[in-house]
Amino acid sequence: YGNPETTTGGNALKFYCSIRLDIRRKKAIKRGDETIGSECKVKVVKNKLAPPFREADFEILYGIGVNKLGELVDTAEKLGLVEKSGTWYSYDGAKIGQGRDKMLAHLDEHPAIQQQLRDALVKQARAAAATPPATHHGVVS
Repeated sequence: YGNPETTTGGNALKFYCSIRLDIRRKKAIKRGDETIGSECKVKVVKNKLAPPFREADFEILYGIGVNKLGELVDTAEKLGLVEKSGTWYSYDGAKIGQGRDKMLAHLDEHPAIQQQLRDALVKQARAAAATPPATHHGVVS
């Protein structure tokens, strides 16, 4: 019954922690034969500061950290700011590149487009946060 994994250090660590994360490596990120990072899945096991049990997927590149540019592209694609047709990525009506790596390279070479995409993403997130949730007779659905 339950998770067979245990946290070392006794029960005090579980009790006193405000946030506990379970970080798992999903797969290695390779460039040729060389491993340059890991794709990770993070589960919030405990959180006294915000809602618990959330999950996130992101890439960690060795020597760099979290792949912020990759997160920008993935989030923009989920929100419809970047269109993906097959393997081709396009932004603002213009085809940018075939494959995610070429899209990331293009944004890395063109910081103005990168900033424009980031600003559009922030604007859309702020608009979504400012919109009150739908209610039915005073109850949030």
